[in-house]
Amino acid sequence: MYFRLLHDERSGTVSYLLADLDAGEAVLIDPRGDDVPVLAAMLDEHQLRLRWLLRTHEHDALLAGEAAALDALGAPRIQHKTAQAVLTFGSEHVQVLQTPGHTAGCLSFLWRDRLFCGGLLAVDACPVQPHPALPEAMWDSVVNDVFNRPAETLLFSGHAHRSRAVSTVLEQRRWHPWFGGTTRDEYLARVRALPAGDPA
Repeated sequence: MYFRLLHDERSGTVSYLLADLDAGEAVLIDPRGDDVPVLAAMLDEHQLRLRWLLRTHEHDALLAGEAAALDALGAPRIQHKTAQAVLTFGSEHVQVLQTPGHTAGCLSFLWRDRLFCGGLLAVDACPVQPHPALPEAMWDSVVNDVFNRPAETLLFSGHAHRSRAVSTVLEQRRWHPWFGGTTRDEYLARVRALPAGDPA
């Protein structure tokens, strides 16, 4: 297996490449349009066919040309409210989970012991959208889904501007600044107190 993390220092955005080198197949999670030349070179270097392009969320309405740039990679895009499914690449598989909140159609992707959850845990840290679109759904996705997974599950974020890119379910249950050791009502009150803005 091959696993790479790509971090953009300016925006804090994090993308991930997973590949089965023996089968020559790969998936990308949350790639940036600006990184397409680099990503294409990485795939070519390892002689990989991009099987799926997975997006936990997107802000294409605010980022002109993003979707078109990603389509140049030539793989099906999985995003929005796609039904839960299992996607294969080589001998590996990724489970698609519906985890709305950051945006209405947010997805998370489970691979082995790793959950790629995009902006789900970021709440106010996304540079494009600092206010969750569906705060109540976000609470349910985090507390009733993510936090109920095994404590050792690794959580990979889509944003690492003011936080680490990877943590565990146990750590986030205990220490997350928005969800750890708080009630739903307290969390919703904090969200309502965020500066006004139009969620994407």
